[in-house]
Amino acid sequence: MLDSIMRLKCGLSNIIEPDFGLLDELLSLGVLTRGDYEDVRSERRAAYRRSEAILDLLTTEDQCGKFLKALQRTGQQHVVNFVTQSGGQSVIFVTKRIDYCVNSVCLS
Repeated sequence: MLDSIMRLKCGLSNIIEPDFGLLDELLSLGVLTRGDYEDVRSERRAAYRRSEAILDLLTTEDQCGKFLKALQRTGQQHVVNFVTQSGGQSVIFVTKRIDYCVNSVCLS
């Protein structure tokens, strides 16, 4: 997951909402230290800069899992989907099975 997040960092920094609870969740889950929390919070520029600062602090798979949990808890499931679907680059093929029944015998 860490590789995926780092590869998608540019896109992620534009869609993560770092305010309105995410920093608090990351602190409570142990992803951020109190110092990290204050450093990110004090970033007064655009929200994407705070998002970049958060992403820069992710260094382990455990942190990434907790980061995704924090995103879910703060109503950012679309960001989780973006990460887990590799930024929308994966292709899913769906096949539909149709059964035909004739005289109680089903044919596929």
